[in-house]
Amino acid sequence: MQNKNKTVVKSLTVLNLFRTHSRLTLHEIVHLSGIPKTSAHRMVGSLTDMGLLTKDSDGYYSLGLLFLEFGHLVSQRIDLRKVAKPHMEALRDEVNEAVNLTLKDGDEAVYIEKLDTDHPVRLFTQVGRRSPLYTGACSRIILAYMDEVEQDTYIRNTELKRLAEKTIEDQSELKNVLKQSRINGFAISYSELENNTVSIAAPIFNISGQIIGGLSVAGPELRFSTDRTADMIQKVKQTAHTISTELGFTDQPK
Repeated sequence: MQNKNKTVVKSLTVLNLFRTHSRLTLHEIVHLSGIPKTSAHRMVGSLTDMGLLTKDSDGYYSLGLLFLEFGHLVSQRIDLRKVAKPHMEALRDEVNEAVNLTLKDGDEAVYIEKLDTDHPVRLFTQVGRRSPLYTGACSRIILAYMDEVEQDTYIRNTELKRLAEKTIEDQSELKNVLKQSRINGFAISYSELENNTVSIAAPIFNISGQIIGGLSVAGPELRFSTDRTADMIQKVKQTAHTISTELGFTDQPK
């Protein structure tokens, strides 16, 4: 307890009350939590301002709509990993390269699953890693299928920083690459996040047809010959479509 922020601990104490109570007055919160009324009043006010709590006309507090959003995101991410993992394992075993799964999180892509290859030379990527949406196939495939207005806003407001030898730094070039990715149904990157690497990615869609993630194979450039790359493109696209179908997506693959 000594190393924990007391305000955070007290806030969680308040929020935990709503796991067993759907509605509480300030007086009930004070009684159940043991927090002094002045502190509880200030804390509840802050939680309400942040959308974590809501107050009705009768003076009762309940969990805010923000928790529904959090719950939806957590559910979506857990379900995607659960659906995707066996297909990722099959793809990894077939191509013997690392397989990654990413999701959009704000203006970044976050890696939520990674399966390594048994090659002695491999890429270093770990679950939880973040990368900009504009660079690297597994990130850029998400940007390619975002709503056009949202995509344009992102490009206009984002500084395209060089992260490796071939990171795209020009907005016009990026737009052309994104357009081509939508036509082809996949993205490919060479030395954009790390030098001497290749990544091939395809989009994953939800039941509403919205882009929710990207699936990729990645490895050192020396293992990606022209013929092998063409074969892996088809395998990645088909695996991503299979995952999308299990999530309720009904369109046909390109």
